[in-house]
Amino acid sequence: MRHLIVLALAMVSFSASAQKLWADGFLGALNYQGDLQDKRFTFQQSHLAGGAGATYDLNDHFSVRMHLLFGKLSANDKYGRNASRNLNFESSLFEVQAGLKYHVFPLNSHSLTPYVFAGVAVFHFNPYTYDSTNVKYFLKPLSTEGQGFVQGRKPYALTQMAIPLGVGVKLSLTDNLNVGLEAGLRKTFTDYIDDVSTTYVDEFQLLMERGPKAVELAYRGGELHGAQAYPPANTPRGSAKYKDMYYFTALTVSMRIGSGAAAFAGKWSKSFDCPPNVR
Repeated sequence: MRHLIVLALAMVSFSASAQKLWADGFLGALNYQGDLQDKRFTFQQSHLAGGAGATYDLNDHFSVRMHLLFGKLSANDKYGRNASRNLNFESSLFEVQAGLKYHVFPLNSHSLTPYVFAGVAVFHFNPYTYDSTNVKYFLKPLSTEGQGFVQGRKPYALTQMAIPLGVGVKLSLTDNLNVGLEAGLRKTFTDYIDDVSTTYVDEFQLLMERGPKAVELAYRGGELHGAQAYPPANTPRGSAKYKDMYYFTALTVSMRIGSGAAAFAGKWSKSFDCPPNVR
């Protein structure tokens, strides 16, 4: 019988810890900023994205969390300042994020509290486009800026690190359920989410190294202007001054894990109390 009591106490202890643990879900809009979309913040060309994760409350102000994010990024020159270049891209995005949240007001005494967060993330992308006949091509293998055969231009990695930063506000509907609104950007260390960064590589060299499709998709102004010539080598194609970024604005919902388990465990342990010794 003592073993049952020990097990019940262990359940109570686990439940007390679990009540600081929340299951999170979120749904919102994912956007990119870079050479094909230079606006700081816009919902233009945004895509629906979502994910899930968990948050653990360390105390009344600080929480740690781990989230998974799934979505899509895209941009098209026809919506920007460089329409004559006529480039575009799309990419699915998968992110794993771990971070720390700071709640401005104590969690247990305020039903509404703003918060800030920061962390570290790993994300995967793979830019692609469709040619004039609507055939899909992934852009990295085409080395559109000479990556892999021009000195100083190495192929870019499709899995990269990022730094998530952002703000949010959380509203407690009950002790075990809250909703919120969150906006955050991801500072990345790559300029190739969109496959555009520096200058045009020599047309003949690109043709010899990667073939006519690479030349066709490296500069697409000819699709708009007929016989528009491929730009001379080293003509600016993008700008390497700033790295690409993406940002996510979402509605969030969190549900406490293990709520009510402590009370159940306590009742369960009492039902198995050992009878007094009878002599």
